[in-house]
Amino acid sequence: MSNKHPRTFGRMLAAACAIALSFGLVACGSGSDNSKSADSSSDTQMAGVKATGTLGKKPKITFHTPMTVVNNSYAVLQKGNGAAIKKDNHVCIQGIALNAKDGSEMISTWEKNTPDCSMVMNEDGAGKTYYNVLKDQKINSTIAFGVNDHNKASTSYIMAITLVSQSKPLTKAKGTKVTDVPADLPKVTLDKKGAPSIDFNGYKPGNDLVVQPLIRGTGKKVAETDTIDAHYTGWVMDKDGKPSKFDSSWDRGKSSQFSLQQVVDGWKKGLAGQTVGSQVLLVVPPDLGYGKTAQAKIPANSTLYFVVDILYDYGATQTAQ
Repeated sequence: MSNKHPRTFGRMLAAACAIALSFGLVACGSGSDNSKSADSSSDTQMAGVKATGTLGKKPKITFHTPMTVVNNSYAVLQKGNGAAIKKDNHVCIQGIALNAKDGSEMISTWEKNTPDCSMVMNEDGAGKTYYNVLKDQKINSTIAFGVNDHNKASTSYIMAITLVSQSKPLTKAKGTKVTDVPADLPKVTLDKKGAPSIDFNGYKPGNDLVVQPLIRGTGKKVAETDTIDAHYTGWVMDKDGKPSKFDSSWDRGKSSQFSLQQVVDGWKKGLAGQTVGSQVLLVVPPDLGYGKTAQAKIPANSTLYFVVDILYDYGATQTAQ
């Protein structure tokens, strides 16, 4: 994503690799003679790794050291007692990374309760290898994956992840309709799918950012550092004073994922503090948009009009380009 316009990310990192990145570890080890890519299928089960403890709590992971790790090998350590994982759901996971050489704990999300919720349960979102292992599991399951990292220390480790929650993805804003929208703002109407259209309603934009919730969701509050999943449409005013659409995720038939650190300032300032499930009208003045720089379908010094449906908040996670 450029730092001036939202666009679709590439698919998410494979599940274990995404966790490794969120831990600050090196990405999963490509190039190993005995490794397979994160998108290839693997039937290699990992022997000798065990987990004890209460389901859904931080497990105690044990194995004989030093341990030789086959990349993408796996072992189901604890079978969960919660709901079965459903395809396309967002899944939150807690994780522990253990050094395969001596069994020492490298890092853990459990102590600060910072689960990674960036995984989407399908082949694109989790990677084929990990999806094939995780798709038949239940909430509170703990699964270990072997990771070979080709870093300076030649560190191999066991990544033990616990599936702690899941949520059905939204396809459009869902919440309470706002009834006190100022009458002089542009009028937004929605089709049956939820895609917006806009009537400028004689609105005369000023120099200030306008942030007007149209639907208030009840989900997580978005922070400026977060990556979100959203549907959106953007317009500028044409020479006749009518809306001219320049971009729409609705037209592509797929929502977009982007970091609020990588979009126009009007998006970052306008969406931070809003909640998942909300629909927000943004009127972005040129100095918080593209300024004097013309873009495709956007003249220089344009005021930008957006309607954004906030569908999910991944938190301040690292994602693949």
